Amino acid sequence: MAKMTVDESVCKGCGLCVEVCPKKIVTLDQSHLNAKGYHPASVTDQALCIGCAMCAKMCPDCAITVER
Repeated sequence: MAKMTVDESVCKGCGLCVEVCPKKIVTLDQSHLNAKGYHPASVTDQALCIGCAMCAKMCPDCAITVER
């Protein structure tokens, strides 16, 4: 099973990963802010992740890691 993780200390909440996710499981977590004051990206259902790594490829800050 694939696993997507976000380094919240680096994420600036740009939302590019949200737009490119083919399964639409990446969102910006509106429930809290990171240390920089941004809503970081998060996965709504890790079990649905197919490990395509489109989110990681699109991230301008290299805040996303995808493991297969």
